[in-house]
Amino acid sequence: MSWQAYVDQSLVGTGNIDKAIICDASGKTIWAASPGFSIPDAERQVIVNSFTDKSPIKHVVENGVYINGEKYMTIESTDDSLKTKKGKEGVIVIKTTQALLIGHHPAEVQTTNAYSSVAELAEYLMKVGY
Repeated sequence: MSWQAYVDQSLVGTGNIDKAIICDASGKTIWAASPGFSIPDAERQVIVNSFTDKSPIKHVVENGVYINGEKYMTIESTDDSLKTKKGKEGVIVIKTTQALLIGHHPAEVQTTNAYSSVAELAEYLMKVGY
């Protein structure tokens, strides 16, 4: 399956994610994205840095993250995932060995459901070496 098919079918196709990006784990190269959805390089780099941040209180927890200039509050940050919210909408990021899966969910979808959709694809990609 192509990377674009993963975005269209495995993420957006679940109905829990309305737009998504898959890029390399460094956040530098976009492999596939929903039409019209992009995240500037500097904002992606903050997300990437959150996975290695060992501070007592992570930068993304203190300051949130920005997605296209819009501030999202961090509700959970681990070594391989990030959950953020802006009102009732949110962004979920999961890091696999070689990729970052970034999914935006609309206000009518609960963050836990959106997270499950992104996590399911992440688990599959890790099983096949990505």
